[in-house]
Amino acid sequence: MHPDEIEVDERVAHRLIESQFPEWAGQSVRRVAAAGTVNAVFRVGEHIAARFPLRGSNAEAARHQLEQEASAMCALADVCPFPTPQSVAIGGPGEGYPLSWSIQTWIPGMAGTPRAAENSDAFAADLVTLIRALRAADTNGRRFAGSGRGGNLADSDDWIKVCLRESEALLPVGRLAELWSRFRLLPRLGPDVMSHGDLIPANLLIEDERLVGVLDGGGFAPADPALDVVSAWHLLGTESRALLRRELRSSDLEWQRAAAWAFQQAMGLVWYYQHTNPAMSELGRITLSRILDAASPARRSSSVIVP
Repeated sequence: MHPDEIEVDERVAHRLIESQFPEWAGQSVRRVAAAGTVNAVFRVGEHIAARFPLRGSNAEAARHQLEQEASAMCALADVCPFPTPQSVAIGGPGEGYPLSWSIQTWIPGMAGTPRAAENSDAFAADLVTLIRALRAADTNGRRFAGSGRGGNLADSDDWIKVCLRESEALLPVGRLAELWSRFRLLPRLGPDVMSHGDLIPANLLIEDERLVGVLDGGGFAPADPALDVVSAWHLLGTESRALLRRELRSSDLEWQRAAAWAFQQAMGLVWYYQHTNPAMSELGRITLSRILDAASPARRSSSVIVP
């Protein structure tokens, strides 16, 4: 998926687990077929998973990142109303792999897709329960740290220019450019709240159109209150999306900024993963289609997407 991607297969994963964590040496090691783009994930036995970062060149920096993620996952587990993985151990570089890597608890369930529960009001209500719980967590005086999603929309201008250029043959870039020109001007909301930061389908486990698990909690941190509402655009159809908005009592500004963050994320998915990760590319297309549909003149009055 990435020009600098590190290759890691089941043999490498098994060898590293066996040499560094002999207590799990006899467990089966199976690569998980998933749409994720950051880690190669292997199920180890029945109760744990090994995750190997796909990009990076500095083992010490990778370990520091994994330690930060483990702390964030612990904080998420304290407030999340749904099961979420916990850090178990951190491994180091070894034969065939140059970085630090992690072992986490395994949460059963099927990874979501953008259509899996798009018309389920019960699933929309589950998302409301999740977002409310995360927002209620204490930021301990912290604010958004970093760049990209969760900070200032206009900081993504250069990235959106790249995406528009690369998407000429794939998307209606004229309409998308015009929409971004308005999205980027949306003013900042109130104080940051605690946010998962990446509520895309692949990070949500769904069974019978209900939410049963939340993955990839290593980014749990303060951010724009609208950020987790991207889940409405990535996962829900029109009616269920409206239910989520009513239950969260999202203001016009929060709703628009949520669409803007979903737009910023989706724009990079379509072209970048067109050939290497079709599921992620299709997520981008579906999300952008929902946003464009809501922004059409016939729907603006009810959807309030940048009037």
